[in-house]
Parts: sequence; C-alpha cells; structure tokens
Amino acid sequence: MSIQQCKKILRKTKRCQSIIEQDTGIKCTDTADLMHVLQNLVICNAGLSTGLRPQGVLETIGNVGNVSEIIMLPGKSFCFLSCPTIDDSQRIFDRLHGKAKLGQNQGVVYLSFCKDLPKFENPWDSSISPLGLIVIRDFISEEEEEILQKCVNWSEGENSGKELKHRQVKHFGYEFRYGTNDVDSDKPLMEKIPEECQILWQRMQEKHPDIDWPIPDQLTVNKYSPGQGIPPHCDTHSAFSGPIVSLSLGSDVVMDFRSASGENSSVFLPRRSLLLMTGESRYNWTHGITPRCMDIVPSGSDNASLTVLKRSTRISFTFRKLRQGECDCNYARFCDTKKRQREEKSLELAEIAAKVEEENVHKIYNEIAQHFSETRHSPWPKVAEFIANLPVGSSLVDIGCGNGKYLVAREDIVKIGCDRSEGLLKVCQERQLNSFLCDCLELPIRDSSVSACISIAVIHHLASEERRIQAVKEMGRILERSGRGLIYVWAKNQEADKKKSSYLRQNRKLNKKPIEEVPESENQQNDEELPLPIHTNRTQFLHRDILVPWKLRDGSDNPKTFLRFYHVFEEGELEELCSKVNGIKVTQSYYDQGNWCAIFEKI
Repeated sequence: MSIQQCKKILRKTKRCQSIIEQDTGIKCTDTADLMHVLQNLVICNAGLSTGLRPQGVLETIGNVGNVSEIIMLPGKSFCFLSCPTIDDSQRIFDRLHGKAKLGQNQGVVYLSFCKDLPKFENPWDSSISPLGLIVIRDFISEEEEEILQKCVNWSEGENSGKELKHRQVKHFGYEFRYGTNDVDSDKPLMEKIPEECQILWQRMQEKHPDIDWPIPDQLTVNKYSPGQGIPPHCDTHSAFSGPIVSLSLGSDVVMDFRSASGENSSVFLPRRSLLLMTGESRYNWTHGITPRCMDIVPSGSDNASLTVLKRSTRISFTFRKLRQGECDCNYARFCDTKKRQREEKSLELAEIAAKVEEENVHKIYNEIAQHFSETRHSPWPKVAEFIANLPVGSSLVDIGCGNGKYLVAREDIVKIGCDRSEGLLKVCQERQLNSFLCDCLELPIRDSSVSACISIAVIHHLASEERRIQAVKEMGRILERSGRGLIYVWAKNQEADKKKSSYLRQNRKLNKKPIEEVPESENQQNDEELPLPIHTNRTQFLHRDILVPWKLRDGSDNPKTFLRFYHVFEEGELEELCSKVNGIKVTQSYYDQGNWCAIFEKI
C-alpha cells in the first residue's frame, strides 16, 4: 500500500472516529498507535444504515478472528465488535482495515480500536431467558427424525399443505384458524395426530414427570424454507391449555421471545430438539422466527464467540391441547379471556358512567341553565390571560362554553363555543354568540383545524377516566400543530398554598376545626349501580367521585335541590391524564382558586 493510500485511509478513519465520538461519546484510538490495541473494534463506516447485517459481518470477519459480540445501533453507519482476545482483534484489524469490503455497497471498511462499548441488550443473556422455557437437545434420534418427516403427506388430506405467506402448513386433529387464532372445537378433522408421534409424549413423561403434559389433540406442522419465518405471537390462551410443545426437524433455528414488559430473549433451537413453553414463557411472552437465511449463535465450549449458521428446510411439529372452559392464568397482557372480561367490564362501566352523566349532569344543567348563567359573569383572570395571549387571527373553540362568557373577549380572533346543555346554548343564542350543541367526547370539528381550545370546568363532570381521556384526545385532535389547549378542573384540595379557595370562603359558617375523612359508605346516594356520597356545599372535599347539590329557589319555602356529578382531581392527576394522550405535552400546570389547571401543546 502506498504512502498516499495510507494517508487517505487515515484521513477517512479520523473523520469517522469524530462522528462516532459525537454520536455515542465513545472515543476510538489512533489506529496507527499499536500500543492501544484492545479487544473491542469499531467498523467505522459500515452499519445498519449502509445495509450491513450481523450475518454479513461474521461471514467475512469470522474467518479471520473470533467475535464474541456484535453491536449494531439503529440508523447508524458504524458498528462495534467485541473479541474474546487481543490476538483476535489485532488479527482482524491487520487483515481487514482498509482492505475488506462489506455491506450492500461493498465499500472498503475502516477499523479502529475502542475501550468502551455502547449499552446494548444481549439477546443471548441467560438472565432474561423466559421462565418456564425448556429446550431438550437431541430429544429424538436421526432415524426418528426421518420417520416423523415422512409421516406428513403434504399433498393429501383435508388441509393438504396450505401455503401461507411465510411458510407451508398442515393441521391434524383440528384446523388452526389464523383469522381468530383458535380452533373450532365442533369441527374435528378426519386426520388425527399421526401414530408415529406417540413416542414423543411417552418420552416426555419419562424425562419430565414433574410437568403436567396432557396428551395433545391438535398438531400444526410448519415447513420453513431458508428466508422464511413466523410473526411474533402468543398462542391463544382460551383455545389451548397446558404447555405448548414444539419439535424442530431438519434444521437449527433461532426463535425470538419478547415479554409483556418488553424484555427480549433469543433461544437457539438445535435440530431434533424439543421446546416446551410452560408457565410464564407460555402465557406472558410472544415467540416468533425472523425471516432470514442464516442465524448468529454462540459457539465454542464456553459460548465465548459467535458463529453463523445457515438455515436449511426446517419442519416443526407443534402440539397443543384444547382447553375446556375459560383461561384462568395470572398473565393479563396476552390473555384473550381477560381482555374480553375487561372489555365487558369497560362497556358496563361506560354505560353506568353515561347514565350518571345523563341523569346528574345533562338533565340538571338544562333545568338550572338560567339560574346557573346568572351566577357566572366574570371571566377567570388566568383564562382571560390565556385568550389574550393568542396571536391575532387565531381560532378558539370553547368546549363546554356554558353561557359564553369567554366568547365575548377579543374581536380580532375567531371564537366558537359548544356545549351539551340546550338550556345554556339558548343563553348563548340570546347573546348572539357563535355556539352549537355537541358532546365533548365527539367534537364535530375537523382534525388539526383550530389554533386553540379551552375546557373550563367540564371534564370533571365525566364519570370515568376513559371518558376524561377521550375528552382530552378530542381537544388534541382538533388542534393544529403547536396549537394550545387549557383545561380547568375542580381540585379535591381546596386549601392549597395554605389559602382557602373562594369556594370555601363563601361558607361563613364553616367550622374551623380540621375535617376528618369519613367512610365512603356514609352519606351516600341510594344507587345500586354507582353509590356516591353527597357533598356538603362549601366544605372541603372528602371523596373524589361525589354528588354536589345545586339549590334552585323558585320563591317557595322549599327550594328544589339537584345533585350534580363531579370527579374532583388530586394534585398531579390532570397532568397524568394528559400524559396518556399521544401527540400532546403539558407545558404548564398550576393551581388557581380551587382548580387544577394545565396548558398543553400539540406536538
């Protein structure tokens, strides 16, 4: 190599080193200084973003020196290697730096040494292996493997060799329905599980008598060509009970597992091995096979290095037992039984919440609309300030506008209000304000069409968290990018900052003694579906979900009392509610005269 070529390589390597240090904080050593030879290497100019894959790295580098770990960062044009010894890293550097070609572009690669490696979750880390997962190597002999492969006739039968997107499949006992991920237990297949499989569960009982493994009644046989796989999935809880058992024939493969909490684990399944998914690995992890032609697996007696295994045609026998009754597992994330139960409960609660809102919010505000409007005159200063800070020409929607007291501010912006109460909208119309009837859970306004919106003392009338989240989602939906929203809700604590709110100060007879918490069962409305405590007006709130009286005087000695539903918010609850809505972020939160308040922005 000429001096000019060496200088060119050194110049390009230095430029790459600077980018790597800027991106990762990891400093690469001067490749010319052999005193800095380390076990870790950086491929400075090839990574995932250039089309390089771990298999491609090992195919080239694995023939020169051993590699124990490959770290490829998403979207980066460099990657890291860890070698078992300094001799390995030195040999790889000497033979490949400025010479080898890698990646889709087959460009010459530049190498450097580095002391540190970026943090990376090693898929072969045994500490995150799924609990309850058992792999039994050499479960059958080569002769038995051949017998089992021959017992499947792919061209005959009720479901002869169906071609799926990623593989060929055949079912025995019952046909697996991929649309619903279950079987029709009323429609057994004529083809039962082949007799040749009897040896498997007999041997299983001998090797693992501690596992309750009922004789299966459903078998799925998959045939994978190199480059094919199966998407991540968890076998349907309600359809199948007990362990899921899978036998690998014809080829080794790597199966990828992912837990409900996001942990990843790669499991090597050698040819003729038996995989048992029991307990947590069965119910709380998904499993799948990534479509590719080769796998990277640990090698050596101590698994200190990595090697590439090319896939050949693989046939898997997956045995299942149909479940009788519903699933009773403790793993809710992937359990379809528990999901259905949650959905049924959610629908039930939604119906109750809607009924409470209809009876204790909507009907009442129609009844008290005129009286309510007479008590609401002056805008709250901080709400008026929010409106005053909007740019000229902005569009503002007041969701739950009431009598429209915020729609009279500013003539240089477009304002429109909406409310669920026909009585309050009638007041707005009498004042000639732009307003319309709608529910805050479903705003008839286009996506990303308004500059700002406000919701003042509205969502605390919604009787479930799901409905309160939906109301905030609707606010975020109608806002244009960078648009701002303001929410006010009643606070449970009416004495923040050691100052009583105006709500409490209006009660001249308020006892100055501390108010003690009382059980939820006391002072409750007689309602079997949703028993709620009735709040004593102008006192500290003792419960989060309450009925607040409104007394409507009609000139008689016995004023009519209406009970309005409120969910009063704890400190931080409004911000947490907003955090559950994608696409918005809270930019400011504060306490204002007995209300928790949040300003958010659409991102």
